[in-house]
Amino acid sequence: MGNGTTIPRGVRRGVGVGGFAAALLASSSVFAATYQVGPGKPHASLKSVASLLQPGDVVEVSGDATYAGDVKLTKSGTASKKITIRGVRVNGKRPLLSGGTNTLEVGADHYVIEGFEVVGGSSRCVFHRGHDVTIRDTAVHDCPSHGILGAMDGSGSLTLEYVEVYKAGKGTTRHPIYMDTDEHTHPGAVFRMQHCFVHDGLGGHAVKSRAERNEIYYNWIEGAYYRELELVAPDGEAEDVAREDGDIVGNVFRKTGTFYTVRIGSDATGGSTNGRYRFVNNTFLLAQGSKPVVEIFWGIESIEMHNNTFYRVGGGALSILQLTDVEWAAGKVVIGGEKNWVPQGSSVPSQWQGTIQGADPKFANLASFDLRPAEGSPLRDVGAAAPPSPPGYPFPSPLVTPLFEPPAKTIVANAGQLGRVAAGPIDIGAYEGAGLGAAEEPAAEPEANPEPDMEPEAEVEPEAAAEPEAEATAGADADADAAAGGLMCAAGPGRTAGAAWVGGLLLATAIARRRRR
Repeated sequence: MGNGTTIPRGVRRGVGVGGFAAALLASSSVFAATYQVGPGKPHASLKSVASLLQPGDVVEVSGDATYAGDVKLTKSGTASKKITIRGVRVNGKRPLLSGGTNTLEVGADHYVIEGFEVVGGSSRCVFHRGHDVTIRDTAVHDCPSHGILGAMDGSGSLTLEYVEVYKAGKGTTRHPIYMDTDEHTHPGAVFRMQHCFVHDGLGGHAVKSRAERNEIYYNWIEGAYYRELELVAPDGEAEDVAREDGDIVGNVFRKTGTFYTVRIGSDATGGSTNGRYRFVNNTFLLAQGSKPVVEIFWGIESIEMHNNTFYRVGGGALSILQLTDVEWAAGKVVIGGEKNWVPQGSSVPSQWQGTIQGADPKFANLASFDLRPAEGSPLRDVGAAAPPSPPGYPFPSPLVTPLFEPPAKTIVANAGQLGRVAAGPIDIGAYEGAGLGAAEEPAAEPEANPEPDMEPEAEVEPEAAAEPEAEATAGADADADAAAGGLMCAAGPGRTAGAAWVGGLLLATAIARRRRR
């Protein structure tokens, strides 16, 4: 039968085991399938299999080939049976998805997408409006508008890891990475970005997010048209629906222009996050003439900064914070921080403790962007092991200690090669002077949290509100799907399914009948 055939959830008592096995063989939707896409494969394009997908399915797309954009993924997996769309390198090259309005649109839940190059979407190269989606080992570039955009409506948790984004964005309102989450449909959703490299922005902010919780870990972010990072409130959302927080740990922010590096709180298009923000073990490289590092705009609840290195390339003092019409959600200033390194004469918050000032952080090789503390560096062995939040304002579920280091201006697809191994007390900044070491990569799945230089102006950012789409539900019985074994049987063009269990069932049936004789 064709791929659309399904098996009834129950089998009538009158149907024998042999009949049940035959029914299973006749079905193509009981088992997770592997689809092969590419030149000479059963399917010529990713578009042709998108509507066939079911929970647990895998799509393998051949590399060193170009595929048309406007790919829409509308069939959902499940939390335990995610759908995997995997690019398979050929001649060392990923498959290239090119063009269209939205080159790749993820409009469903529970996906892992890995190993692609995505270019040229006239509106968005990647449009995210699903939940529990991971995009990894992917390059997104040459996007005339947004690079990766999360929808205002319907979007939930998204993880980006080992993703490179460059030559994307336009003007003031189109960004290389622009995230949002729907706080009604997916309360507690998380935007996690780790081990990524974002550079050479053509417009907007390198990374902008309106997500409920932001986890920005171990990235190298540089060359934004405006700011390298902006964490602000959702558009058109009441401030009391949720508080938006940000945990920013183990990153390098390289400012090549003169704007602020980071803005938190609001962008003046709506309300404020009233959020809590935590910056730990980051390294900030600032250009001559750049503005204060972090601009707090309108309402936040707290900001804490620990073990960070701030350095202006070429020397000179700097200012850490710029407060622009700030309204503290707690009714008072809540700032904390300890063991940060800044150039001599810099302006730092009075609430900071143990600040270290000097002329030179003594990086191993600044010219080649080796930012590890060299022998004799004032950054070595002086960091705070587990710096506390301001009293009464604990950051929820923080990444207490950085476990990895960001690769310098590149992507290293195995974080195990970037383990952060301290020799003694932790060093200040994103790197250890002891060098790179091996470590195990923790689970990458986001977990729900329980609990331009323009003067500030109202940016009108017309994001496309995602239209509701019916999501297909899995009709396959979970036990039958889990029983699929390692052998392959054809269940339709390009669809291979585990058949060892079926073969075993048929063999057992034959033996039983023989014994009854």
